[in-house]
Amino acid sequence: MTAVPDPRSQAPASARSGRRSLAVALLCGALGAAVALLSTRQRWSEGTATVAGGAFPLTARGSDVTGVPAALAIVGLAALVAVFAVRRAGRFLVAGLLALSGAGTVAAALIGASDNSALDEKAAETTGDTSATVAALSHTGWPYVAAAGGALLLLAGLLALRYGRLWPAMSGRYERDGTPRPRRTAKPVDPERPEELWKALDRGEDPTGA
Repeated sequence: MTAVPDPRSQAPASARSGRRSLAVALLCGALGAAVALLSTRQRWSEGTATVAGGAFPLTARGSDVTGVPAALAIVGLAALVAVFAVRRAGRFLVAGLLALSGAGTVAAALIGASDNSALDEKAAETTGDTSATVAALSHTGWPYVAAAGGALLLLAGLLALRYGRLWPAMSGRYERDGTPRPRRTAKPVDPERPEELWKALDRGEDPTGA
């Protein structure tokens, strides 16, 4: 004889899973976007260019190498907020956008980790030689930090896809549902009130008449 699970015991478990996943997703999404944005402002690569017989140091920040991680981090952060503004299929689509933003951030950061084009362009500008390249080229660990931020965004998106149906949505308290609002009815006027007597006199009426 198989035991049938009690729906009342499953509801609290689902609520707890929803709260935990919501907290983790918010933390991962916000932290991931911040880390990715911060990383793109750091030095990703460095090298030297030969100018007038001497070596001129050059550096390239993440934003010089690629603007994709920063753009996708902003998109992911906006999608994280939008998850709570939509319901059902809309929430699923926004959660998918959040996950894709994280995956794209990871891919763009890893590609940019070995990119030399930004420093080569700076070397050409510095030397005035379009064929100039950078010597003693080295890369820092900041691209991988940006990739870690993208991984956090990806995790937030996956959590939203899996548990988003259990998360609360923005209140529709102030949303108009198209139903007509009831009209306010005027309160009956008491003809015995002093201000009503004066109004009757102004209109030329006899307030004492039957």
